[in-house]
Amino acid sequence: MKNINIYTLTSELHDAQSVNQATEAFLNSLHVNFDLKGDDYSDYGTAALSVIFVRTGGTEGIFRQLLPQLQSASHDSKFYLLTSGKSNSLAASLEILSFLRQQGLQGEVIHGTTEHITHRLQVLEQVELARKKLNGCRIGVIGRPSDWLISSTADYTAIKQKVGIDIIDIPMEELLNVIRQTPLQKDTTESLKTPCEKQIADALPGAEQIYHALKTLIDKHQLRGLTIRCFDLLTTVHNTGCIALAQLNAEGIVSGCEGDVPTLLTMMLTNAVTGVSGFQANPAHINPENGETLFAHCTIPLNMLEHYELDTHFESGIGVAIRGYMKPGPVTLFKVSGNLQRNFLAEGQLLRCEGKPDLCRTQEVILLNDASQARYFLTDPIGNHHVVVPGHVKEVMDELLNTINS
Repeated sequence: MKNINIYTLTSELHDAQSVNQATEAFLNSLHVNFDLKGDDYSDYGTAALSVIFVRTGGTEGIFRQLLPQLQSASHDSKFYLLTSGKSNSLAASLEILSFLRQQGLQGEVIHGTTEHITHRLQVLEQVELARKKLNGCRIGVIGRPSDWLISSTADYTAIKQKVGIDIIDIPMEELLNVIRQTPLQKDTTESLKTPCEKQIADALPGAEQIYHALKTLIDKHQLRGLTIRCFDLLTTVHNTGCIALAQLNAEGIVSGCEGDVPTLLTMMLTNAVTGVSGFQANPAHINPENGETLFAHCTIPLNMLEHYELDTHFESGIGVAIRGYMKPGPVTLFKVSGNLQRNFLAEGQLLRCEGKPDLCRTQEVILLNDASQARYFLTDPIGNHHVVVPGHVKEVMDELLNTINS
């Protein structure tokens, strides 16, 4: 089954053979994979993206009769009307769209060059696949958000209504109990060269113990994502969750730090579109004149890295943290608020990764394409954590957010 189903609207006044020939030529010119359903709407709404190809004029009344069936099949759908512009199809599409708007419904006419139509369908396919991936997910908040996250609150009800994600609160003590019950595998490494290497080797079994304990909670609560009040681990088990979160993200379980729910939500959206969770990080230095910004944190998904090194956790000097190195190139900075009403999206270039000793271990220097966007951080930021996403994905993210909030 393909991700795009294309249905047709055709007036009986037009010659069927010539319309079919024009349809074949037009759809074959598009570089997308689709199933052509014709005028059989019985499975409308089952594919990721359902598109109505208005092939001719005189189809407005047919659509109005179909509308109740289409609405019952896909309650929150936006109606996508594809047109080649032949046989008065564009005029009919505009009339249908106007009718939809009068009914308080969302719609869009997809029309233009072959290249434009192809690109638009590809973007919409990505968006609808992401929405389906998010709907029905469960994510866990292990412990409360860290005390310093005074603005990073989340509206669980709004998140459920807009993207279909259920959020559950899991007491920190539940994780600590599982950690105590999880076997600790001793490290037998001998040829250590420095005290720091010895410290890290001694901490690695405990870091892996945290990872396995989190896996137990993931299975128990059927989670697709989690965020953990990780600094509590420093005082309770004298270790960090940095390795565990890096591994879980690489396995497809979206995992964030410090109990930050808006950032976890941002990472869930990122993962749904790109397949990776993104790098949760703090801006550590900003040049508002040229848009060069340094982001840092002590963990990063392992599947985003060319290579990495192990170090201690920056603030505490204990446990195990990751100094990761991403490949330089295009990136997107992304953050949503805890009710999805605000967002920040900016594209840029990852210039280099650094390893300064006075910062969180993974450090990325990013040059924003639009230097003026650096002012956002200094005037109206959505919290301190932001997410670095590989590639330029602003267009798709914008479309996803517009769809979610429409």
